[in-house]
Amino acid sequence: MAVVLKTRKREIGAATYSRGREGSHLRPRYAAKTPPCNNACPMGNDIRGFLTGIAQGEDLFKLSMEEATEKAWRVLTNTNPLPAVLGRVCPHPCETDCNRQFKDEAISINQIERFIGDYGINNKLAHEKISDQGKPEKVAVIGAGPAGISAAFQLAKRGYPVTIFEAFPKSGGMLRYGIPSYRLPEEILDAEVAAVEALGVEIKYNTRVGVDVSIDDLKKDFDAIFLGIGAHEGWTLGIPGEEGEGVMSAVEFLNKVNGGEDVDVKGKKVLIIGGGNSAVDAARVSLRKGAEPSIVYRRTKDEMPAEEEEIEDTEAEGIPIEILAAPVEIIRDGSGKVTGMKAIKMELGEPDESGRRRPVPVEGSEFTIEADMVLPAIGQGPQFGGIEAFKDDKGWITVDEATGQTSEEGVYAGGDVTNHLGTVTEAVGLGHKAADAIDYYIRGEEMPKEYPPPVIKYDKMAPNYYETAVRVQKIVMDPGQRKSNFDEVVTTLGNEAALEETKRCLSCGMCFDCGNCYSFCSYNAIKKLGKDDRSHEHEFYKFHLDTCVGCAKCAEECPCGYIDMA
Repeated sequence: MAVVLKTRKREIGAATYSRGREGSHLRPRYAAKTPPCNNACPMGNDIRGFLTGIAQGEDLFKLSMEEATEKAWRVLTNTNPLPAVLGRVCPHPCETDCNRQFKDEAISINQIERFIGDYGINNKLAHEKISDQGKPEKVAVIGAGPAGISAAFQLAKRGYPVTIFEAFPKSGGMLRYGIPSYRLPEEILDAEVAAVEALGVEIKYNTRVGVDVSIDDLKKDFDAIFLGIGAHEGWTLGIPGEEGEGVMSAVEFLNKVNGGEDVDVKGKKVLIIGGGNSAVDAARVSLRKGAEPSIVYRRTKDEMPAEEEEIEDTEAEGIPIEILAAPVEIIRDGSGKVTGMKAIKMELGEPDESGRRRPVPVEGSEFTIEADMVLPAIGQGPQFGGIEAFKDDKGWITVDEATGQTSEEGVYAGGDVTNHLGTVTEAVGLGHKAADAIDYYIRGEEMPKEYPPPVIKYDKMAPNYYETAVRVQKIVMDPGQRKSNFDEVVTTLGNEAALEETKRCLSCGMCFDCGNCYSFCSYNAIKKLGKDDRSHEHEFYKFHLDTCVGCAKCAEECPCGYIDMA
């Protein structure tokens, strides 16, 4: 079984129907629903599919653990070409919406994604094209970040020749140049990008569109273009003393360190200004480089946009966070060397456009923090050199929300440059969406609208039938061991732990052969199907409506909410 059920026995017979609905005109039907985890995933991953693919592998489909995991990898990589990467850096909004949390704890979906991705790398699994027949139309992708890689992947699977133009010497965008190796090892990213290249994707490095090759030339040579230029330019603080040595944006700092440059911070007191993931990454990286870092943030920890786990890890490594403080001036000595930063205390006022309470300066509360170096991490934006025609009045690219098309026909965009610094997960999803639109554009067809089944909520299920089960815990390196090196902090789950965690999945909205509908029916209105009688692999039972009386007992006793009465 995919999930553990409590065993309940009930006498068969009309006495089971205490509500007296034998004459109801309603009849049951099996109807798959959208699980909330799938609905919350910006990539559109079939999360239920890859979880139950492993959980049910042996019992229902007679697969070995290896066969079930490969099957899960193929389900997952239908929408996500970077599962081992996203299994490490995705903020997993799917877990926030997981129905299991109302029973005990959410499924550790992100850790299972990582497990599946690592299995694919370790076993050198190769992506399969949708068709062996190639297409003559060519597509140019600008940027080898997560959005560009995703778009190229989806288009190459459909048989399009795809060329990626990448300004940096290596692929990955912010995945490589913004996320530290203790979170995302370079070899993991390299392996998954190589698998995309194996589909026939060509990547031209050190080639900046608008400088080394013009956008007009690309329009002549390619049938469609995708812009995934990212946002690699850090914003400045706009305060006195900021110009000069000793102040560097966190984006530039992480780029240099991840690119192999030696940035000297050893023994220095480093202030990181901001509360997002770039801020905590810069703090933890500078710690590993021998600095004494601290974070200064103008709101409280509750308002920090960084992932909660990253904040906890930062504090566990002994990095202090100065809250409700904002920079006023960078202090330099007579030679121009940074010696500190003047800050002012803040208090929270009314919510602003972000929904967070606006920080308001407390008059007369200025104070000085000693510092040798300051790393602002207050935001970043795209670089438009040579492609300013696509820049909107706010410094981003405006696109059609449904397709990702820009103001120019045949030119699409996605990722940070369109959603104003979203997550890696969102970038992958936007790249996929644009690839779908490009495919329809080239074929001269209108892109159809999708109408997914309704989302199945916890209160529409029968959760008492599931046993409580403890969520698997991450295997994390001790803070004392990790803060002096760049070794990966989290370890991938083993087979046994991964299998047990997938079995916690409730299979929301999809049959997992629990047998409740069959067992509780008193009128032989449900037939159990043999393997050869099924039209799809999750079809285990069939209704015989000529003997059904519409009592709805099957729907009431279906744990996963797969049965409707209509």
